Amino acid sequence: MDNIGNDIVDLNLAKTQSNWQRDGFLEKQFTKSEQDIILKSKNPFLQVWQFWSMKEAAYKCYTQQVEKRFFAPLKFECNLISKDEGTVFFEDNIFYTTTIFSSFYLSTIAKQKATTTSIFSKIGKADNVDKDLKIKLALIINVLPEEITKRKSSIGAPLFYHQEKKITQSCSISHHGNYGTFAFTLNNET
Repeated sequence: MDNIGNDIVDLNLAKTQSNWQRDGFLEKQFTKSEQDIILKSKNPFLQVWQFWSMKEAAYKCYTQQVEKRFFAPLKFECNLISKDEGTVFFEDNIFYTTTIFSSFYLSTIAKQKATTTSIFSKIGKADNVDKDLKIKLALIINVLPEEITKRKSSIGAPLFYHQEKKITQSCSISHHGNYGTFAFTLNNET
């Protein structure tokens, strides 16, 4: 299965609610290599939250595969290919990431296969994400949005159905502060 994951960070909220410079924060969340990149970065604040969102997106991607939740940020290692492209390694797995930057938020999508191209995503207001996702799915499969239902997997990952037919192969929804985002791939039978 080709799972995807995503994460979004409201940068204004992160500035006021999270002190990444407090003692122990970097050591608990980031590997030594990641810490070096953060501390040498022109914008360490932005680099912290990019790595954070890369790890979260890869984690969501992986947990859909194994259907088990856990907390192990140090086991997910981020590498940058360019400003917005990267990889995250976890055990024998590699996740390919793309990060979108704005002055208000940053958002990352992680995928298991570099060749995955059928990803649909949108960033908007946090309280509109489910509605926007149903509208997007309805347009793709040519039904009414209210005919689409959301269910959750055993680990809480969202799955969308039309009647009893599964529409999404993989789906990830993320909220933080004023922003929300979704990313999904369609079920091969859709």
